[in-house]
Amino acid sequence: MPAEAATENPAKAAETAESTETAGSWRSSVPEASATDLENLLGTGVGAAQEQLERNGGFLPFALVVENDGEVRLVAVTPADAAEGADADFDADSMISDLTELLRQHRDEFRAAAIVCDITLLEEASDAIHVAAEHRDGSLFAAVLPYAANPATRELEFGELSADTNEPGVWVD
Repeated sequence: MPAEAATENPAKAAETAESTETAGSWRSSVPEASATDLENLLGTGVGAAQEQLERNGGFLPFALVVENDGEVRLVAVTPADAAEGADADFDADSMISDLTELLRQHRDEFRAAAIVCDITLLEEASDAIHVAAEHRDGSLFAAVLPYAANPATRELEFGELSADTNEPGVWVD
């Protein structure tokens, strides 16, 4: 399933931004412009992942960047095992490593980046969208959005967005 460029859904992004602000006072600890960039990546990332989940039932890890001119761009890598042509599970950890390395190599071309992936929350026994964002000024933010299929309707139901921990991966030196 290929990752596709997604346009930001303003309603979902606003809802996501409101949810993240209630998750804590992280916003007051970072410069305003950085917080805006990180929230933009979070809203766009969650919206794109939700769209892929609803359309395809899953999604491959992808990245988003805020370029120096303010444009948000999608960054994707091809799974290493795609060449085998099998419909087997892809190595998501390898894809995340490839995305991180690609972002590191091109970090002078943008001011913020986020990696979006599908994770399993072991304690909740639930799948979740995970967005880990960082800014070149050192600001970090991550969030998880649990989801599950409703057994009766088979439609996805999304839980509450919550803050998560994050370590720098792009601007580490």
